[in-house]
Amino acid sequence: MQPSYRWVIVAVGALMTCVAIGAMFSLSIYLQPMSAATGWSRTGISSAMTLDFLVMGAAGFGWGSLSDRFGPRIVVLAGAVLLGLALVLASRATSLLTFQLTYGLLVGLAAGAFFAPMIAAATGWFTDNRSLAVSLVSAGMGVAPMTISPFARWLISTYDWRIAMLTVGVMAWILLVPAALLVRRPPAAAAAGAGAPQVAAGEPSMTAAEAFRSPQFIVLALTFFLCCAAHSGPIFHMVSYAIGCGIAPMAAVSIYSVEGLAGLGGRLLLGLLADRFGAKPVLVIGLLVQAFAIAAYLAVDRLGEFYARALVFGTAYGGVMPLYAVLARESFGQRAMGTLFGAMTMASAIGMAFGPWAGGRIFDAFNSYMWLYVGASSVAIAAAAVALVFSPRRQEVRLQTA
Repeated sequence: MQPSYRWVIVAVGALMTCVAIGAMFSLSIYLQPMSAATGWSRTGISSAMTLDFLVMGAAGFGWGSLSDRFGPRIVVLAGAVLLGLALVLASRATSLLTFQLTYGLLVGLAAGAFFAPMIAAATGWFTDNRSLAVSLVSAGMGVAPMTISPFARWLISTYDWRIAMLTVGVMAWILLVPAALLVRRPPAAAAAGAGAPQVAAGEPSMTAAEAFRSPQFIVLALTFFLCCAAHSGPIFHMVSYAIGCGIAPMAAVSIYSVEGLAGLGGRLLLGLLADRFGAKPVLVIGLLVQAFAIAAYLAVDRLGEFYARALVFGTAYGGVMPLYAVLARESFGQRAMGTLFGAMTMASAIGMAFGPWAGGRIFDAFNSYMWLYVGASSVAIAAAAVALVFSPRRQEVRLQTA
């Protein structure tokens, strides 16, 4: 396999995260029109997103393990087929419970098939510029608010939310099924056979069981959990919050798009900085910036001010996301990377699940999102504090060898 093919893996991974995560997160765009058209409460609709995150987390762990064993291609192909089916079925739901089950269970199950397996595959294809490569794969999540979300909003405005969701589901089939066929195992894993990747001299190589018992994994998973618990609510309810502040609906969606654009830039920027200065210090600084950016939203009510905060917030939360995979790869090696990052993704998804539900409950109780942003900022500060105690296992291995 040509070394240049690794960039094909990066491009395919970015496309998959864009379409899959974008389709799932677009529920925030459907939230208000769905509630108005069906009479379903925001809490009820948001609960589908909470269920999405919980299922995606558990599924990511399972899909990651299957990817380690059978390779990433079959996993992402199954996810592509299931994602389109889930969106088509959800668009036909006639009751809130049916929608919650189809969107919450099936979309979450499908979305979990892409992020952890493709991130794990990318870490295996790269030895140099690994942070940048992982950042580029996850950059699809940053592109989604600029592509999938505006497209869904346009379809909703032109037709209705059901046609919009159905169209996005068909689009997922058209884009992701062919892309899945381009996915390949890293050269070392392909040569050694699945489950027995070659290990470079001096590189850590831990089994999943060994890694799960290590303090490094516990700290990384907890940080990932808190990080996502902090930003999920502000992200999901941003459009509704902006509309409540007097921003026009399409302009409110553009704020979400600016966050996505900033997240794309943040992934590239923090990825380059992590390659130069190390992933841990960049992660800690990014988490602190995220905390203050969330709190800053409480002092805005004009479109220009929303854009300014969105640039900072998007750069921070988007930039830190790939760094967890880099730290895991440096600490545990490639041997069980799919399983390990799948487990970390499960922890992050549990954190993500709280935000949409909490935001809906807070709004329904107080008719305001103020306490959502106060709580989210506090949780983000806690994430930075936990990240400070992380010590990469790779450093420990070197000290023991010396």
